[in-house]
Amino acid sequence: MILFSSSRAAFISTFCLLLVCLGSSQVIAQQADQSVKTIATLDVPRYLGTWYEIAKFPNWFQRKCASNTKAVYSAKSDGNLRVQNSCKTASGETTEAEGLARQIGAKDSPKLEVRFAPEWLSFIPLVWGDYWVIDLDPQYQVAAVSDPRREYLWVLSRTPQLDPKVYADLLQRLKQQQFDIQKLELTTQKN
Repeated sequence: MILFSSSRAAFISTFCLLLVCLGSSQVIAQQADQSVKTIATLDVPRYLGTWYEIAKFPNWFQRKCASNTKAVYSAKSDGNLRVQNSCKTASGETTEAEGLARQIGAKDSPKLEVRFAPEWLSFIPLVWGDYWVIDLDPQYQVAAVSDPRREYLWVLSRTPQLDPKVYADLLQRLKQQQFDIQKLELTTQKN
């Protein structure tokens, strides 16, 4: 009787493991089919300048930001980009963070990495975050930025306010990329 129980337990364990492996391979295959797509190319000099945050997926590092969130990108002599993020807190104070962005791959690659940790920590891969430009209008006025896992999402505009139709059209394109647009939190931009 004990031998039967252990054989039966081994069979059930093996069967369950097989089911888990099959399920995992289906999830991996689905994720591969639904990978985040970037824009084809990015003209970095055109992308430089000020971008206002229109909406974002809530995240821990922006939890103090209550309004007027923006990013200013400028070229550095070494080919990287200086990133100056700022926002207003609930108390009305301005908070800022300076970072560095670098392109991954070719000079027109829409895939970048951003680091806000001190330079002496830049050798640690975990201090770099993915910054993929996944949507950008031809005039470089409206952009969407994310990462390959869809954990983060920002909608950016050259102006503090965005035309509702332009925003709605962008949301439709983000839906097609399997983003949960219900998670988007609008950003208040005050004068």
